[in-house]
Amino acid sequence: MQCRRHIPGFAFSLVFVLSYFTNKFVLSVLKFTYPTLFQGWQTFIGAVLLLLSGKLGWVEMSFITRSSAVSWLPASLLFVGNIYAGSRALSRLDIPFFFTLQNSSHVVTYFITTALHREKHKTHQLKTISMGLMLLSAVNLPLWDPQVDRSAYLWAVCHLLCAGAYKAFEFHKSSNLSDCEQYCINCLFSVLVLALAAHPTGDLTGALEFPSLYSGVFHCGCGASALLGFLLLLVTVKLKRGLSSEHVGIWIFISKVTAMSLSPLVFTVNINTSSFVCVLMGLVGEALLVFSDRDSQLG
Repeated sequence: MQCRRHIPGFAFSLVFVLSYFTNKFVLSVLKFTYPTLFQGWQTFIGAVLLLLSGKLGWVEMSFITRSSAVSWLPASLLFVGNIYAGSRALSRLDIPFFFTLQNSSHVVTYFITTALHREKHKTHQLKTISMGLMLLSAVNLPLWDPQVDRSAYLWAVCHLLCAGAYKAFEFHKSSNLSDCEQYCINCLFSVLVLALAAHPTGDLTGALEFPSLYSGVFHCGCGASALLGFLLLLVTVKLKRGLSSEHVGIWIFISKVTAMSLSPLVFTVNINTSSFVCVLMGLVGEALLVFSDRDSQLG
């Protein structure tokens, strides 16, 4: 019985790691660095599978009204920026560095929610320390990265800003949309925006000259990335419904640590002692954040 309780968490971790590793493989190893097409493909398949699952009754999805969809569009715009910039950053950054920078999105969320709810917000010392550690690790990481790529770090900053603002909007906006309905709107909006941007960005013409365009490995990687992205949504929804926010945070933390620990076995990771300290500092900051959220709930 005790093991069965953890099945959703283990399933989430497995899909989480496989999803990031597959994306990293396509972006870095195969070097398919055309995010409007790659992310457009993923969100298109995600929308199709989600709508099909809703029709078959596998997921709970009700009719989305026009007013609900329109009110959610600011979040969808942030979602597009999140996945586009994240794809750019992940293609050039090692997974441990990517997650260290991504963790700073918590700092962005914290500052936005504090500004919006200043009179209601209580600052916990442990949370302040965790935010400081995550921000400090992200700021110092490019200074100690042995193969620093300024463009990659700029895309990572865009990614964490969009991700943090998205979480803040999700927290601030009282929406009657379920997680699946929100994701459906995000995917449909993303497909439209990314399709329109494919030609102006040069991704469309560049992809036609991609050396592995007709490779079976490339096709399998793209197919697996889209399917794993959809499965990650399903297991995330399952995890949130069955566990408290504290335990969800713990499983997300475990999944990130697992991905970061296994990544050197799968990909080439260039890391030195100083950059490793930055990565470790970021993990400590995220761990403290999980504990601070637990303490605030208990209080």
